[in-house]
Amino acid sequence: MSRIFTTSFASVYPHYVTKVEKKGRTKDELDAVIEWLTGFDESALAAHLDAGTTFEDFFDEAHLNPRASLITGVVCGVRVEEVEDPLMQKIRYLDKLVDELAKGKSLEKVLRT
Repeated sequence: MSRIFTTSFASVYPHYVTKVEKKGRTKDELDAVIEWLTGFDESALAAHLDAGTTFEDFFDEAHLNPRASLITGVVCGVRVEEVEDPLMQKIRYLDKLVDELAKGKSLEKVLRT
């Protein structure tokens, strides 16, 4: 099992915020991306952050967007569409969306609309 599975989402979330804000994007845009992928609205996301939910539990409780399979590309040298472990693939989907947001893609393109 990967260490990231038992890492709290709350411990990584500030790094996502920093990454997108350094590139001129907002926390609200990041939260919109997370909501699109997981189905967690603002209050559900806040509850997970407050509770220190692990990535494993975070994605166990998520209602993954049916369009998530449209997320393709490379994160950390790995093609997200080829990741075999379902949980790791969901984490990589999130990483890819955060990368796209930080790289300046429009929110519409990031959210596959």
